Amino acid sequence: MAGDHLQPDLQSAALFVQHSADDASVHSLAGGAVAVFSARSPDKETANEDAAAIIPTGPRSGILAVADGMGGLPAGEQASQLAIEHLLRSITESLKTPEPNTRAAILDGIEAANRAVSEIGVGAATTLAVVEIQDDTLRPYHVGDSMILLVGQRGKIKLQTVSHSPVGYAVEAGFLDEAEAMYHDERHFVSNMIGSTDMHITIGSTLKLGRHDTILLASDGLLDNLHTEEIVERIRKGPLPRTTADMAAEARRRMSDPTAGNPSKPDDLTFIAFRRTG
Repeated sequence: MAGDHLQPDLQSAALFVQHSADDASVHSLAGGAVAVFSARSPDKETANEDAAAIIPTGPRSGILAVADGMGGLPAGEQASQLAIEHLLRSITESLKTPEPNTRAAILDGIEAANRAVSEIGVGAATTLAVVEIQDDTLRPYHVGDSMILLVGQRGKIKLQTVSHSPVGYAVEAGFLDEAEAMYHDERHFVSNMIGSTDMHITIGSTLKLGRHDTILLASDGLLDNLHTEEIVERIRKGPLPRTTADMAAEARRRMSDPTAGNPSKPDDLTFIAFRRTG
């Protein structure tokens, strides 16, 4: 099965696989707006190893996902695609039942993706960040170092996931600050990934989603080129299409034109931003 294209029947879902575009696309989901940007690294001609999905599950519910195929390993784009497709298939099958259970479907989809990526047999791996939105609540799930942020209109960080990496754990414990972590030699060593025999899933608590809150899921192409406070300042207010376009442009500018005092690391860049509109 590994490498096959699944045929999900949830036709309203939007998948971004090996995608590369200069602009963000805007979609409707769960009573809100979703902006998605995904493009390959400006310094390469091979496929974008990131993938993303917008999966509606009801009038005011839906699921967002970002996967970052690990570039230091083979078949990264295949691994991220399998993660997104298996997640979608599991959710689709759950929605066909009389009492859908999206939480169980997400977990089942991630576990199925882990088996499929492992079966590729060449050491492929990917991260995966997922947010489940139900009415005015959200629940995060993640494997690896792709980040989930929940930010209020005034810039308060209400949720920031901890990267599954030695550096991520050191920041969480207070041994490193973010500036030190961004330039640390082992920043990109990930200790948990889809495609691993000991893969584990971190499931966050259910959180209340405020009227003007913004949810962000991002691959490390964003996190390696903008500090967290810069990301927060850009996404906390203003029209979502404009703020996400500005953020993508700045991240890609830093990749291509390094300047003293600013982080710079060319990489595939993918993020999803969600905000309620009603």
